[in-house]
Amino acid sequence: MTEQGHGGLAVSGALKALRVSHLFTLTGGHIFPILDGCKQDGIRIVDTRHEQSAAFAAEGWARLTRSLGVVAMTAGPGVTNAISALAQARFNQAPVLGLGGRAPAFRWGQGSLQEIDHVAFVDPIAEARTVSDTSLIAKEVVTAAIAALTSPRGPRFLDFPLDVMFGSAPLEFMEPWFQAESVVAQEDALEVADLLARAQRPVLLAGSNVYLDRAEDSLRSLVEKAQLPTFANGQGRGCLPADHPLAFSRSRSAAFKQADLVIVAGTPMDFRLGFGQSFATGAKVVHLDSAPESITTNVDLAGSIGAPLDACLAAVAEALEKPPDTSAWIRALIDVEDDKRASAEPELRSDSMPIHPMRIYGELAPLLDRDAIVIGDGGDFVSYAGREIASYQPGCWLDPGPFGCLGVGPGYAMAARLAHPERQIVVLYGDGALGFSGMDLETLVRLQLPVVCIVGNNGIWGLEKHPMRALYGYDVAAELRPGIRYDQMMEAFGGRGEYVTDPEDIAPALRRAFASGEPTLVNILTDPEVAYPRSANLA
Repeated sequence: MTEQGHGGLAVSGALKALRVSHLFTLTGGHIFPILDGCKQDGIRIVDTRHEQSAAFAAEGWARLTRSLGVVAMTAGPGVTNAISALAQARFNQAPVLGLGGRAPAFRWGQGSLQEIDHVAFVDPIAEARTVSDTSLIAKEVVTAAIAALTSPRGPRFLDFPLDVMFGSAPLEFMEPWFQAESVVAQEDALEVADLLARAQRPVLLAGSNVYLDRAEDSLRSLVEKAQLPTFANGQGRGCLPADHPLAFSRSRSAAFKQADLVIVAGTPMDFRLGFGQSFATGAKVVHLDSAPESITTNVDLAGSIGAPLDACLAAVAEALEKPPDTSAWIRALIDVEDDKRASAEPELRSDSMPIHPMRIYGELAPLLDRDAIVIGDGGDFVSYAGREIASYQPGCWLDPGPFGCLGVGPGYAMAARLAHPERQIVVLYGDGALGFSGMDLETLVRLQLPVVCIVGNNGIWGLEKHPMRALYGYDVAAELRPGIRYDQMMEAFGGRGEYVTDPEDIAPALRRAFASGEPTLVNILTDPEVAYPRSANLA
């Protein structure tokens, strides 16, 4: 006889079938049955102080584990609070499933608490549906999850009216299914391989989808066979170890301006790549990405493949019969790398007071394990980290991505610590970014999730203050209160705090933070006059 159960048990049973182990949430009456179902079915409930942090945690989980991240939100403001995180998941092609409560269907239109039609405004961001029958809940959850996990990946959303969620139905679960992966056409792989064989100065840029498609081994095979200088952005970082002889970082601008072939794999040609217009005049451009829908239309391409990147990169490597001679090109790029690395050394060792933000990274980098997970939540302060903190393994760097929403730090940190309890987890905060989600530092303490948080505290919105001053000769709405004791805030939550004003004290404070085994915030006062030398702009 088929067991009867409420709608929350249908949700949790479907999540179990999908091998979901964690549900990120903030409690609310509309989702009580989901919480009850997860408790009964052994799915860990991770409860935050704000739905945005819960949704960021689900997105971080999805991106770090390359599996489904799930967030449950109560009706009305619970859902609206999570919208920015769902939008970020869309930009990052992160497989996130949002589960929302909803005012009861039988009272719809009569003014129930938090009554609003979520689907109308969520659907443009994350394909959304209302589940109106308790007996269909499990099927709808599995269907939405598979859609989120299928390239081009991205968030999906379901909401459940209160009467449907509290209703009872037979608990019957369908086995999850996955669509067959696309086959890479041989002629497409041969076309890209031919362009590569004839190039003299080729470069490859590996983006986040290389990691999400589990394509790091195929990337390495192609790069080594072609002796192909390789750069990375987003979660492409670490797919080729930073100390690999063909991994480059500081010479990217020079490489793009001189390359005769640019292969972009697993990232859109957005503002981070100058919309594809920052490449050398006459350079041939190839775009490889996870699905045909992801291939750029704003650049005249010499070749493209829209297919899972593991198969895609492997097919190009197999089709490449005569690799190009890139030895002189590699030596030229090494010279640029060495010059730029040498020019950064004075700032990395700077004794200036207030502290130069680069000095923080000069002290932090030697303390990081090769598999440390570094999370960026900020503007200029995190931009310096992108330059100076190397990634040696896949899945070790996490930042907001092209949507650029701040406040990700605690949510991403929760996901990272839960997914990788044995690793160092570091959050790099701008002091402005900390204001978005600082209360969820309490969540790290309450859930006993040891994370090292480093705040570059310059008392301004640096990413806006310096450019506005350059444009107009003045700035407005760019000041914060100088010297705020964020370390004392962390201590008030029950964690550890460190306060640093002298560059000589940075390394000892960081060592104590890593050794403590507790959630720790290291509050470092930095120079507000230092501006990051930015090349990318808004549009």
